[in-house]
Amino acid sequence: MEPLFDFLGSYWWLIFPIGGMAGGWASQWSKASAERHRRKVELLKLRNQLAVHEEANQAEVVSLIAAHDSVNHRWLDYELDVGNLIDFPLMTDVREPLTVAFLRAKKEADGLRPATPEEISTPARLAEYRAAVHSYELAFDVAEREARRIKDGKFTGPERQRLATARKLLRIAEDTAATPAERQTAYKRARKELDGLIVLPEATVAALESKIISMLDTRRDPETDVRSA
Repeated sequence: MEPLFDFLGSYWWLIFPIGGMAGGWASQWSKASAERHRRKVELLKLRNQLAVHEEANQAEVVSLIAAHDSVNHRWLDYELDVGNLIDFPLMTDVREPLTVAFLRAKKEADGLRPATPEEISTPARLAEYRAAVHSYELAFDVAEREARRIKDGKFTGPERQRLATARKLLRIAEDTAATPAERQTAYKRARKELDGLIVLPEATVAALESKIISMLDTRRDPETDVRSA
């Protein structure tokens, strides 16, 4: 130990620069540690902000899908109900610009609709779907208001009479109190009355036949029965 004490006794003045260096290192380490802590805090805040933003986006997507579904259901009230189409034929008249605009907006919104809310993960994709749904809502509202305002006003007197006849025949076709032969005959006559007046979408015809034809005894043809009699 004596050599060490001799060295310290001879070079005691080294304590000051070494102490200064140690103090500098300690200060630098403290600053670096504080900087690392600050960065961790900022990163945590950023992650929290991104999570909140993502949750908000997902909530909006869910809301947009619900709005999309709402308009689709309103359209199904026409597409699956021939009675509504007879009362408001403008809704399927592709000669009408408002109807065409609504159908185009529907096609665009349906094409952009995500399978799940998580599928929309970018602001651009969200904005695109948002605009499509809003355009669809607006186009349908405008077309529906016009259809309800005009009703069958664009048809001639004889054409309106045919529409009214078709409406009555469909009531008979849907009446379970009527015989199968009466329902089948009424259905066929209703289709003839509508021919050339209203273009029924495939979904409309399918829904109508599912509702009416399935109740009929398809093994018997009333026209054949009449001829046989």
